[in-house]
Amino acid sequence: MKKLKEALSYISKIHEKGNRFVIEQLNKNGIKELVPSHGDILAVLYKDGKSTMKEIADKIHRTKPNVTVLVNKLERLGYVKREDSKTDSRYTYIVLTQKGKKFEPVFKKISISLNNKIYKNLSETETEQLDNILKKINNNLK
Repeated sequence: MKKLKEALSYISKIHEKGNRFVIEQLNKNGIKELVPSHGDILAVLYKDGKSTMKEIADKIHRTKPNVTVLVNKLERLGYVKREDSKTDSRYTYIVLTQKGKKFEPVFKKISISLNNKIYKNLSETETEQLDNILKKINNNLK
């Protein structure tokens, strides 16, 4: 019998360990209310400043209802707020509050630490190869 390939199993284990690392780092920084899935939304807002729910959903590859639940929690926790568009009343933007902006250095520190941990002991060539292979796998599953 041919041995099954184990890529998905490894990817799942890496994802789980990465989430555990993020939670540990959040706890070390006194942040108990956030979970790793909030990070995708915050990353979009740190990069873009403001976004609609649909834009966030498209960028993080999640459904709009799923993003709504996450954004609602971030809003209740005081990290983001809704802001009506000044030019088009059909749009509401999600923007960072002061608390959300203040969290950015911690967010970046945790992101850099996780990135360093993931790519530790890999050469530049291996890093590029890994990224390219994972992109191909991701595209295969579309």
